[in-house]
Amino acid sequence: MIPFLDLKGINAQYREELAQVAVDVIDSGWYIQGNYVETFEREFADYCGTKHCIGVANGLDALILTLRAWKELGRLQEGDEVIVPANTYIASILAITENGLTPVLIEPDERTYNLSGALVEKAITSKTKVILAVHLYGQLAPMLEINAIAEKFDLLVLEDSAQAHGASINGQKAGSWGDASGFSFYPGKNLGSLGDAGAVTTNDDELAHIIRALGNYGSNKKYENIYQGVNSRLDEIQAAMLTVKLKYLDIETEKRRSVAKAYLDGISNPKIQLPIINDEEDSHVFHLFVIRTSKRDELQQYLQNAGVQTLIHYPIPPHHQKAYSKFFKLELPTTEMLHKEVLSLPIYPTLGQTSIEIISKLINEY
Repeated sequence: MIPFLDLKGINAQYREELAQVAVDVIDSGWYIQGNYVETFEREFADYCGTKHCIGVANGLDALILTLRAWKELGRLQEGDEVIVPANTYIASILAITENGLTPVLIEPDERTYNLSGALVEKAITSKTKVILAVHLYGQLAPMLEINAIAEKFDLLVLEDSAQAHGASINGQKAGSWGDASGFSFYPGKNLGSLGDAGAVTTNDDELAHIIRALGNYGSNKKYENIYQGVNSRLDEIQAAMLTVKLKYLDIETEKRRSVAKAYLDGISNPKIQLPIINDEEDSHVFHLFVIRTSKRDELQQYLQNAGVQTLIHYPIPPHHQKAYSKFFKLELPTTEMLHKEVLSLPIYPTLGQTSIEIISKLINEY
């Protein structure tokens, strides 16, 4: 069986370093908000090209706390609209509704699966306050266009960079395009921890200060609570893991791109639609390699029978989820078509050339 993802193999490359920093944390006796959290926040901010990185418990909290901080700053109020792609993972939408804001689900660009500037502008109303740009599958949304629209209509831009660590346009990385960005370091991400972890990046000093307080019980000073906050802090042990793995992120990204190129060169079945990459060569970091076919379920079963594990990202669109039954009547044909046709192939830094060739050959023979 060729697994969809081999986390054990990926982390085995750095086992000694990971074990050593784990010992360092254990021996330090300091397990919350210690030196590794400070180090990782500084190094990841430098990597993304931002002034601030605030570690939080997970990627969802990164988005929730950013929107909440804008409410505390008076930039948002309950009922304000947030434009978000309809084909995103549900976490993007959960962050909006958790803050009493209104998600406006819009169709994606059918070619890239990301936001379309034209459709974003068409969806703007007097209540629109935020564009939530999701960099789906590892490719940056058209941020030059989105930022121009945001400036035109005085809107905030929040990046959902959970799948796009290191992706860039013209050398500017994910996490530095919007007013703020939320990252997930879930183990399967391109920069993955060994548990749940997340972060917010921003150049806004005041926003960073409030997000840090909100995630620490609403406090910047012990026992003094400015806000009704929550407990959402990056664990010291996970920060240590991430500090090790950040050193190898660019190397792993190039390996992912090599796997993607091999698929793009090797898969020639006309029934299969391959990913379309923006002109900027660094815009895609291939968190996922997503193909499309009208007979997706049949293809998945065929590959499974041949010993190749695949996944569907995502089988049910958010507006068809029971949690959002109020959206059931929305007509989003492009989103619904994509959710019926997309299939994610194995892609990770340790995937071998033989496995890539086997998968490509199977797909060509399908």
